[in-house]
Amino acid sequence: MSEPFSVRVTVRGYETDVQGHLNQAVYLNYAEHARWSLLQEAGITQSGLIGQGVGPVALETTIRYKRELLAGDEVDVSCAFTWGTGKTFRIEQIITRADGTVAAEITAVGGVLDLEERKLVPSPQDVFRELAKDPGVFGL
Repeated sequence: MSEPFSVRVTVRGYETDVQGHLNQAVYLNYAEHARWSLLQEAGITQSGLIGQGVGPVALETTIRYKRELLAGDEVDVSCAFTWGTGKTFRIEQIITRADGTVAAEITAVGGVLDLEERKLVPSPQDVFRELAKDPGVFGL
């Protein structure tokens, strides 16, 4: 598993529900933001992926809510990849308040889609290793 990459996000008022909690769907947005930020840190762009005829896909996502988040809370959203030998990989993410309290844990299964064939590529880590200027960000 790679060392966790992390980005800081401030919870905005319009992202909250009627109880004042961060809306459940926004946790997914924060996780996605951290994943794309990690790709950018590694030197991978959306246009670069499309140019190679591939794109990352989410196959499964599980969120475990631990503590509420409120407007104005600052959180760090981590992102760490775990590679196996098949067509998929796991991403472990933790949303942590600035005081260290874990607010949510997100586990995702992803793959890399061949955009022409519409099938997962056999070795997603090879795609990331090839496209990244810094594959170490992925633990590769």
